[in-house]
Amino acid sequence: MKLPVLEIFGPTIQGEGMVIGRKTMFVRTAGCDYSCSWCDSKFTWDGSEKDAIQMMEPEEIRDALLEKGGDHFGHVTLSGGNPGLLRQIDELVDLLHDHQIKVALETQGSRWQDWFTKIDDLTLSPKPPSSGMKTNFDTLDFIIESLQQEQQGDFSLKVVIFDQDDLHYATNLHLRYPAVTLYLQVGNDEIETDNNENLVGHLLDKYERLIDQVMESSVLKDVRVLPQLHTYLWGNKRGV
Repeated sequence: MKLPVLEIFGPTIQGEGMVIGRKTMFVRTAGCDYSCSWCDSKFTWDGSEKDAIQMMEPEEIRDALLEKGGDHFGHVTLSGGNPGLLRQIDELVDLLHDHQIKVALETQGSRWQDWFTKIDDLTLSPKPPSSGMKTNFDTLDFIIESLQQEQQGDFSLKVVIFDQDDLHYATNLHLRYPAVTLYLQVGNDEIETDNNENLVGHLLDKYERLIDQVMESSVLKDVRVLPQLHTYLWGNKRGV
């Protein structure tokens, strides 16, 4: 029941999605069933850091979180890669809940796990055309219907926007699932730069343009438009 873990870090803030700004710890797992063109964590699936993967029991992960975070956190984000591939995360979620620690997850909605219903803050982030990936809507339909019936916490949809095709995709997604809260997030297309000042200016320009486009839409009336907050603070730095 061991889990492939690449990083455990925090406390920090959640930089995106439904709990943006939330104080949290992070557990980043290895492995993904997608290979998005603009992925900012390719090291989780491209083999470049395979030697850094630690196979950890759920109890070891809990202990590492408590060692790093002490009593300064009450929330853990499961990130990747795609943690939604890992059936054995179920036990980790239960262990964290036993310590009154809430759990968040982001997954692209390509695979269902029964433990999704236990997640306190679940973000489904299907990938738009710019990613080069194709959404299996039969699977996503099943996941959303299951969550609507059984989810114990909250869940939402999030789409990262790089271009007009992505915004069109997000609009159609909103029409398909109108009852599910949708977050739109500016995509970071400068994931290699270490010039934080230029990066922030560039992303702010993109954020303003996306807001302007959403304001013009008669369909996107109830969406939330977000920056990727941690890039404004720390650029492309890892482990923050």
